[in-house]
Amino acid sequence: MLSPFIVNDKNLFLERFPTGQVNRSLQAWDAADEYLLNYVTEQQLIKADTRILIVNDSFGALAVNFSEQNVFCVNDSYLSQAGIKNNFEQNHLDDNQLNLLSSLDELPGNIDIILFKIPKSKSMLSEQLIAIRKKYNEQTVFIASDRAKDIHSSTLKQFENILGSTKTSLAVKKARLVFSTLNSKVDNNPLLVSPFPTVWTLEKTDFTISNHANVYARDKLDIGARYFMQNLPKVAPNAQVIDLGCGNGVIGLTVLAQQPQAQVQFYDESYMAIASAKMNITQNLPAQSEQCQFHLNDCLSGVEGGSVDLILCNPPFHQQSATTDHIAWQMFKDSHRVLKKGGELRIIGNRQLGYHIKLKRIFGNETLIASNDKFVTISAKKR
Repeated sequence: MLSPFIVNDKNLFLERFPTGQVNRSLQAWDAADEYLLNYVTEQQLIKADTRILIVNDSFGALAVNFSEQNVFCVNDSYLSQAGIKNNFEQNHLDDNQLNLLSSLDELPGNIDIILFKIPKSKSMLSEQLIAIRKKYNEQTVFIASDRAKDIHSSTLKQFENILGSTKTSLAVKKARLVFSTLNSKVDNNPLLVSPFPTVWTLEKTDFTISNHANVYARDKLDIGARYFMQNLPKVAPNAQVIDLGCGNGVIGLTVLAQQPQAQVQFYDESYMAIASAKMNITQNLPAQSEQCQFHLNDCLSGVEGGSVDLILCNPPFHQQSATTDHIAWQMFKDSHRVLKKGGELRIIGNRQLGYHIKLKRIFGNETLIASNDKFVTISAKKR
C-alpha cells in the first residue's frame, strides 16, 4: 500500500517492498519511526554535515527523511534495501549520499548519530550492538526505537551490558525510544565477544552447521526442518533443484548428501542466510560446491521459467514484525512459473496456515505427503 508519511512538514509516500503484495493494508512505516524522527528534529540533532548510521530501516521510512545528509543504511534484508531504493525513487529524492550496507559489511567510520530500529531477533540485536560498541565511542549519539510492548527489561539489559548506560523515553503512540551512552572503555568483557557464527553438529550426520546471527535455529536443527528432511523426495542425478528460503542451507545440503550429482541453487533474501548456506556447503561437501549457486533475491524474481525439476520450501509467514502470507503466495506463484512441466514443489508448513488451498488454486493439485500434530508436508506438481 502506498501510504502518506507526514513528519515535520515532509509529505512523503512510502511503499512496502515488494510493491505488488497481496496484503495491501500493511504500511511501510510505524509509530517507532515517527517517534524517532520527531525526537531528532525537536532536539536539533541533525545538521547539514551530520553523518548518520541507520540500522534495520525496514523500507526507508527513516532514510528518506535525510536525503540531504550522508546516510549509511545497514540491513540484513535484500527486500528492505530494495524497498529503501524504491521509496527514494517514489519520492523523487536524490540518493547520491545514500550508502546501502549489508549486515556483513564493516561499519563506516566517523559517524555522528546512530538511529537503530530494534530487530526481532535477540541474537541479531546482540551481534549488532557488539559491532557498534567496538566501532564507536561516547561521542556518537545512539538512539533506538521499537514498539513499547517489544522493549522488555531483558532488552534494556542487553543495551546496558553491551553499550553502556541506558535509559528509555515515555511511550508515545505505543512506541518507545532507548538512549544509550556508548562506553569507549576497552576491557575483557565476555559479552563483547561475538558468538557468531555459531557451529553445531547436524543430527545423525557428520556435518557441522554454521549459523550467522540472523539465521533461524542458531544452535540446533529446528523441528520444522527436521520433519521436512524426513519427507524429502528422491532426487534424480543431475536434477535441477532449488532450496527456496534456504536459511542455513540444511535442506539443500541434505539433498546433495543423498544425491551428489544434483545441481542445487540456494535462494534467500537474508545476507546472513546466504553466507551461512554457502559456508555450510563449502565446509561439508566441498566436492559438490561447484554444483551450487547462491542467490540473494525477492523469492524467484527474474529466474527463467520452466528451468528446474524440484523446489523445496519452508515459506515464512511474517515480514519483519508483520504476520502476512503474501511471501508464501509469491513463493508458490514463482515456483509454478520456474518449474518444468512435471516438476514438483514440495513445502512444509504449520497445519493451521492452510497452504494446501493456495497450492490447489495455483497448481490445480496438491498431495499431502506427511503430517503430524504441528506440521504438514505437501507436494504440488506442474501439469
